Amino acid sequence: MSRVKRNSDLIIVRDMVMCIRCRMPRIGTRKLYYLIKDELNILHIKIGRDVLFNFLRAEHLLIKPKRSYVKTTNSKHWMKKYPNLVKNIEVTKPEQLWVSDITYIQTEHGHSYLSLITDAYSKKIMGYELLDNLSAEGPLNALESALESREYKHDLIHHSDRGLQYCSAGYINKLILNNVKISMTENGDPYENAIAERINGILKYEFLIIDGFKNHIEALEVIKESIGIYNDERPHLSCEMLTPNKTHLQQKIQIKKWKKKTSKVFTSEV
Repeated sequence: MSRVKRNSDLIIVRDMVMCIRCRMPRIGTRKLYYLIKDELNILHIKIGRDVLFNFLRAEHLLIKPKRSYVKTTNSKHWMKKYPNLVKNIEVTKPEQLWVSDITYIQTEHGHSYLSLITDAYSKKIMGYELLDNLSAEGPLNALESALESREYKHDLIHHSDRGLQYCSAGYINKLILNNVKISMTENGDPYENAIAERINGILKYEFLIIDGFKNHIEALEVIKESIGIYNDERPHLSCEMLTPNKTHLQQKIQIKKWKKKTSKVFTSEV
């Protein structure tokens, strides 16, 4: 291959990467490669994942990790706390386990707080709410949104930290009324709620939400768009590179196939 042809191919690859990064600014290289490899094949551009890593490094386009922390959990309160039900659980289907957490969002007027409920199997964000305070209203609104988004009716566990928002009467009653089992962390260890922490990090660091906003309204608009892109477009390694929405609907597709198959068997036997 001539150097001119190779340089031309790499310019195309860079354009593909930048196009995706316009919507998912800090998405990692492995996921980038997965998203562009079909188009690379169509264009007959031969570039492997390791070569893409090296190319992005040379172009100063590799993502460097960011870290920042603001405490949003107050577990020193008198309200009832619940045991951890998910220590050794194997998650095998969507809406078997939901994980919840609150993360801060910086604005020029101070912090806003983003409440998220994520499905542990599909990694789909089921519900969210952004408020400018740490009241129980934010998590409760996120929970109500998640419950409205349910696709399945099997048993469901809700897991969270022991923050007062999740122990509040309104939140607990909402879970009980919807027959959702209640699980909470026990030692304040982030690993007890690792999936929720991971999704917080993806939204904040990959979508540049960590950089902050002018005001609460701007934050609301960007977060809504970012969650839509995250659910519909971002592949997950843990989901065999499917998006959260596609993973979440896999069981429903399988159930339809099973019903169709059993219906055919029943008809043929009759």
